Amino acid sequence: MAPGILVEEPAAQLPQVTKSNLDAPRHIFPDGIRTSGQHPPLYDVLKPYSEFPKEITGRTVWKRDEFINNPEKWVHPFTDEEVAELSATADAFIASGTPLTGISKENFVLPKLGKVLTDLREDLLNGKGFILFKRFPADVWGPEKNAVAYMGLGTYLGYFVSQNGRGHVLGHVKDVGDDPTQIHTVRIYRTAARQFFHADDGDIVGLLCVHRAQEGGESDIVSVHNVWNILQKEHPDVAETLTKPIWYFDRKGEVSDGQEEWVRQPIVYIENGGQGRLYCKWDPYYVKSLTRFSDKGIIPPLSEEQLHALKVLEDTCQQEALHMVLEVGDIQFLSNAHLLHARTAYRDFAPPAPRRHLLRLWLATPEGEGGWALPMPDSHEKKRGGIQVNDTPPRAPLDAE
Repeated sequence: MAPGILVEEPAAQLPQVTKSNLDAPRHIFPDGIRTSGQHPPLYDVLKPYSEFPKEITGRTVWKRDEFINNPEKWVHPFTDEEVAELSATADAFIASGTPLTGISKENFVLPKLGKVLTDLREDLLNGKGFILFKRFPADVWGPEKNAVAYMGLGTYLGYFVSQNGRGHVLGHVKDVGDDPTQIHTVRIYRTAARQFFHADDGDIVGLLCVHRAQEGGESDIVSVHNVWNILQKEHPDVAETLTKPIWYFDRKGEVSDGQEEWVRQPIVYIENGGQGRLYCKWDPYYVKSLTRFSDKGIIPPLSEEQLHALKVLEDTCQQEALHMVLEVGDIQFLSNAHLLHARTAYRDFAPPAPRRHLLRLWLATPEGEGGWALPMPDSHEKKRGGIQVNDTPPRAPLDAE
């Protein structure tokens, strides 16, 4: 069961779900719910810097020293019993003939492991915000069973949202040969390039390692609330810059008819109600890729103040990050609300060895089911966030496309 709503509000006061998502055609969207997609924030409810906390306390504030030598605090090796339950449920789902895009808690029942995942969901949303599972049999099961079992786990944490303009609800982090220098069109997860600290367009992100690189591709995570505390003490000017809705984020052409090619927003927000927490939405590749518009005077270029802020933010994240290496069969689940994550550049083994390959999930946790109260028009939608282009149907390919 999902945790309770963060704030009690009469139903009449809840923001209205957009008509287009209420009326999503079932012959395209099997559950009748379309991924909401990217939206500008509700500018009239954004808070000024003066209302942001000077210091944050609580479970969401952590430092890497708490975890480096204490894996029992953040690593969960699947037991033989849990693997057996997951395997049997995955086999039954495959035998049912249900499309992978139709998987749900109702048709992927995990009586024992489901309880572990329910507890984990609460910690992802309101606690330290991360977990590393081990002993998923990715090197034993084939691509279909890996995908089914992995997505089955995800159903206990949130609702799958589309990760790109192709409608992929099962993503593939893999070098497919795209040019990482073309950041205005290329998504970096499809290259071997470094990924700077960022958050994805879903409340929770999951990564399952199927194949490792020869070298590199290592993972770093950081507590946004710890970083914020440091910025407030050492760089309050940067902290203030991050709260201003002066940042333009590129949509890289993944837009529906009539939508703008960018979204203007802050980098850090205060919840619109809820517990009044600070959350972060950031990816430097998306703010550096808009020169095709700023060169023409359509949007302002990044100012010296902004360039300084993004450097200080990245440097502080690097300084405070918890480093980990994902082995084959490891699954990392992270909050995108109060964590940022990064990846080092990598080099694959020479063919015919398989390339580094992670299966990725973006999961939505709507406000009415314990998710954060976002100052966004879709905060109460089940499949809030993500990337939706017109009526592109959800798809779950078994490999990168």
